[in-house]
Amino acid sequence: MNAPSNLAVQALPQRHEDGTAQTNGSAPPIVLRVLEIARRHILLMVSVIAAVVIAALVLTLLATPQYTAETRIEIAREQANVTNVEGLEGEASSQSLEYYATQHALLGARSLAERVSRRLRLVRNDAFLEAYQIDDGSGMLAGEADTRPSRAQIRDREREVVDTLLANVTVRPVRGSALVDVAYTSPSPQLSADIASAWVEEFIRQSIDRRFDSTTDARAFLETRLEALRQRLETSERELVNYARDQDIVRLGETRSEDGRTETTQTLVSANLQALNTELAQATAERITAEGRRDSARTRGQNEAALNNVALNQLRIRRSELASEYASLLQRFEPEYPEARAVQQQIANVDNAIATEERRVVAGFDGAYNAAVRREQMLRARVDELLGRLDQQNRSSIQYNIYQREVDTNRQLYDSLLQRYKEIGVAGVGTNNIAVVDEAGVPTSPSSPNLILNLALAFLVGVAMAGGLVLLIENLDEAIRQPQQVTERLNIPLLGAVPVSADMEPREAIVDPKSVIAEAYMSVCTNLGFTTDHGAPRSFSITSTSPSEGKSSTSLAIGTMLTRTGRSVVLLDADLRLPALAKALGLPNTHGVSNYLSGENDWRGMIQSTGIGSLVCMTSGPVPPSAPELLSTDRLQQLVAELTQIYDHVVIDGPPMLALADARLISRTVEGTILVIEAGRTPTRAVEGTIKLLRGQGIRLLGAVLTKYKAQRAGYGYGYSYSSEFDYGRDGEKRAVGAE
Repeated sequence: MNAPSNLAVQALPQRHEDGTAQTNGSAPPIVLRVLEIARRHILLMVSVIAAVVIAALVLTLLATPQYTAETRIEIAREQANVTNVEGLEGEASSQSLEYYATQHALLGARSLAERVSRRLRLVRNDAFLEAYQIDDGSGMLAGEADTRPSRAQIRDREREVVDTLLANVTVRPVRGSALVDVAYTSPSPQLSADIASAWVEEFIRQSIDRRFDSTTDARAFLETRLEALRQRLETSERELVNYARDQDIVRLGETRSEDGRTETTQTLVSANLQALNTELAQATAERITAEGRRDSARTRGQNEAALNNVALNQLRIRRSELASEYASLLQRFEPEYPEARAVQQQIANVDNAIATEERRVVAGFDGAYNAAVRREQMLRARVDELLGRLDQQNRSSIQYNIYQREVDTNRQLYDSLLQRYKEIGVAGVGTNNIAVVDEAGVPTSPSSPNLILNLALAFLVGVAMAGGLVLLIENLDEAIRQPQQVTERLNIPLLGAVPVSADMEPREAIVDPKSVIAEAYMSVCTNLGFTTDHGAPRSFSITSTSPSEGKSSTSLAIGTMLTRTGRSVVLLDADLRLPALAKALGLPNTHGVSNYLSGENDWRGMIQSTGIGSLVCMTSGPVPPSAPELLSTDRLQQLVAELTQIYDHVVIDGPPMLALADARLISRTVEGTILVIEAGRTPTRAVEGTIKLLRGQGIRLLGAVLTKYKAQRAGYGYGYSYSSEFDYGRDGEKRAVGAE
């Protein structure tokens, strides 16, 4: 037997110990799958794309030309403020992203469209109404009748005009800048330019009006709040004054803190206490001084005041003179000398005078000390009295400070609101922060329809629609189209894939050993040799899910390929309902399997030569009334047993599964069954049902053969197609023939 092709070996999966198939290799890349699906549905995709492109072309040529006029404006982050007074909107709000998002939304607001409609009087503008075919409310289009519409009709027309404006205006912010493009599209170039310009102008006016309206509302609100705060301030000040009067709190000094709070620095009691305390300290010092003088006066040697007394000093000088004179007399006379005694008497008189004067000085210091003590006591009593009053005022100052804080708070609120009220009055004088950069000019060429763009978009839409349609078809189509799907979806071995042949009849292709079909079936026979431990099964049947899937051709081809290896093969046509082998081989069908199953034992007389090597065939014979009854007996099993004793292989061409029991009855008499699947036709669920029926009866499934495979349309997932495998070496052969 010839060596199997590389593809055939790859197509046959390995088996687990439980008999299930294990796929070799990996699935083909997704790109190859997409290309394969696109090639298979190329006509459908081209048709859908062409239809969409043609429809877009027709609609574009029939569409009314539209003209777009565009105005560019700048919305500055900060607006110039002539008065240098902050308005209602702070600087931070104009710099935030929300501010720009709000401005862009206001450019497309319905209120702005209503302002533009009123300014240009579009409700009565015949050019605008005719351009958009707006009904005037009387059942006629604009310009068709000169009837006077009612108010309800006018309101309906205004609403329709505004809706038309909003549907045709476009606001496009320029990324990364404060610029905004406002464009309007209409069938009239002049109308587009007028509306685009009016749209921007009305937006600027609306912005200014909104600023002044908010200022007016704020001033009215502040007036109400100011009156209420004024009354609260007056009431709190009155309560503060009354409380100060009741508590005898006389404020002599006040200060204001940085946060506007009033603080009392000095009251009348504290001022008096301070003055009396100063006098008390002075009186205490004077008393201490008087006490020191008094004590010094009582000590003669330390009487500083006596030393400073003029009379005492003169008396002491006189005594010194007398003492000096007495001393000189004693040098000449005795103490008893009359003149000496007279001087001594004078000295005694002077001493008495000095003592008297000293007593008088001491008495004066005692009087001064006593007066200083009385004055100190009086001042201390007065200070104690003021301390009591100050302590009482300090306790009362707690409630006083509460009243004072309320007054300060009300005054601050009143002053701040009054200042704000004055500022808002002049805040609207600031210049507008919206400026027109480029005026809207009258367009000279239509902006739409754009033929090239529409065709390009139509092509993309067509591709998307075609892809979606193909995807839908692929999801609904459960047919097995590629060899790897057999193992992926059905989990059974793949014996091989047989391509479709358009050059010759199936019998001629099978007989020709150089044909692609013959080589494909040779690969199937090679893979069949790996299904059992003794090579190809001695007996096996071939069936399919539905008729006309190629099981008869597969039976003939496998039998032919087995004979080429030098083996004897008998081919049985067990399809007793619709036999096909006799016609395909050109053999008479007078006697065959049905005759043997009916009771005839001479099966050797029923064997016919096919003319294909050593391949012989037993045709089905006459169609019996009930095929299942004949197949239910042991005659078929007996026939297979006798044939296997003479022939190397018994190949049974069985009927399709359908809902019949014929194929299952036949499969029980052989070693295994081969399932034939037609590529691109048989649904996966139907094949799965067939496999389930076979396995449910305990029938051994040898593998599957994919027939009528269009190799030139689909890759196998290995980077090349089936046709490339089977054509290997043929180009060289043709070149060699040409060279001869």
